[in-house]
Amino acid sequence: MTETTTNANPTAPHVGHARPRAALLRHLLEMALAMIAGMLLLGPLRAAVGTSLGFSPDLGRADVGAVLMATDMSVGMAVWMRYRRHSWAAVGEMTVAMYLPVLVLFVPFRAGLVGADALLLGSHLLMLPAMALAVLRRRAEYARHPAAARPVPRHRLVAALARRWPAGLALLMTLDMLFSPWVPPAPFLLALPAAYLVIGAVRGQLGERRVLVVQLAGLAGWAAVALVATVVDHGLAGWLVAAGWLGHAAWDVVHHRANRVVPRGYAEWCAVFDTVVGLAVVLALLTR
Repeated sequence: MTETTTNANPTAPHVGHARPRAALLRHLLEMALAMIAGMLLLGPLRAAVGTSLGFSPDLGRADVGAVLMATDMSVGMAVWMRYRRHSWAAVGEMTVAMYLPVLVLFVPFRAGLVGADALLLGSHLLMLPAMALAVLRRRAEYARHPAAARPVPRHRLVAALARRWPAGLALLMTLDMLFSPWVPPAPFLLALPAAYLVIGAVRGQLGERRVLVVQLAGLAGWAAVALVATVVDHGLAGWLVAAGWLGHAAWDVVHHRANRVVPRGYAEWCAVFDTVVGLAVVLALLTR
């Protein structure tokens, strides 16, 4: 009697679904690169067309610059998402994630509570968590990545750089701070632990009481640092802000190693972002 074998390895995962988390991170990387490309390509093109038509917006205004930046990034991201055959609903949600941080910071900016640099930095700081939430909302759609079933051999150096894309993206977003260092407003420290709470809640990582207590304690700790920094003299406040950013970089490293609460890619991005911002604050204080 001939025995027919229907599956040589019944435990093997289906192609394209073996690493849904890797597919989600790949999507974030592709969209982040598309956003950067949109900003680098559309900005000069928009300026050239506007000049030829005699229309030139006041780019010296931070609020105008922030909206145009979000627009350029949204266009680049939307074009790539449609190329990847994402639904219009997903494109719309991701576009909202681009604009929402800018619109949220408009209120304190218009009230004079934050400056132009804080508006731009805050928009970048809040944009990636907003993107991550949009991806997690439609994780099934984003996990069906067209390239998942067609792995391409890569050189080890290229593969290593691809694995470290969150760190590279964070460096691209913060490199200008090292050349023009300044001190972000102390309330920005609240966004760091708050992002962990929001992303952790969406991912269902806060079910254990101990994990939730640790995250709430982190929020209380950075809130206390921010509060003290707003009432002490300007010099000491700057050092408290630097300590807050660098301390959160250590917090990111711990969560990256434990692979808890937030995706490891986000923890890696946040660790590099926080470190560069913290060092930039130190440089700003030392060069005053």
